[in-house]
Amino acid sequence: MNTTLDYRIDGDDFQYVQVTLPQNDAVRAEPGAFVWMEQGIEMETSTGGGLLSGLKRMIGGESFFVTTFTNQGGRPATVAFAAPYPGKVLPMDLSQGTLLCQRDSYLCSTTDVQISVAFTRRFGAGLFGGEGFMLQRLEGRGTAFIHASGSVVERRLAAGEMLRVDTGCIVAMDEAVDYDIQMVRGVKSFLFGGEGLFFAVLRGPGRVWLQTLPFSRLATRMMAASGGRTEQGGLLGGLLQGDD
Repeated sequence: MNTTLDYRIDGDDFQYVQVTLPQNDAVRAEPGAFVWMEQGIEMETSTGGGLLSGLKRMIGGESFFVTTFTNQGGRPATVAFAAPYPGKVLPMDLSQGTLLCQRDSYLCSTTDVQISVAFTRRFGAGLFGGEGFMLQRLEGRGTAFIHASGSVVERRLAAGEMLRVDTGCIVAMDEAVDYDIQMVRGVKSFLFGGEGLFFAVLRGPGRVWLQTLPFSRLATRMMAASGGRTEQGGLLGGLLQGDD
């Protein structure tokens, strides 16, 4: 794989990424992300490194299999991928360091990117974090693309700088960022606030990417509007929105 990846991200609220591959180069993608490919590109589904690699991805929230798209033609050809719901596509240069991402955020990457499970540093973060005890770890020297809902905000936290965030709004962060969960203070806050009982506490140094509209929150509002579930709020709403 070339060190410089030729790609372009198009779209507004429904973004997709198209990657142009030289001859014999390849990219990997999560099954279901494929949109279209030009002549010369061939696809093959596999575990992407054996049984253990497939299990690591599955535990981390991705599919057991990955699909590899290889340009077997005689000229550069393009393949495109999109997320399964509206949002933004973020290119991540992993040569700058390993990233921890929310489960199911991975879209596609160069073939030298490894996807595995990452356990949070504190038990409380996994027990009450909403996004699960396990996060995705993306590492390697290549480029990975992840997707997020709503608008995306990148914050660079200085050493010791703290940021409190709704757990569902975390898209990715540098591995060096400390991550924990705290309970909302005050009885009235979690009885009537409708924001859940817990929020994430992030401490620098490192980069953090946040999404303004987690898909779980959007799905909850859509179900409420369609009569599938009443509007959530207060203590009961907080318990039901544990993964918001």
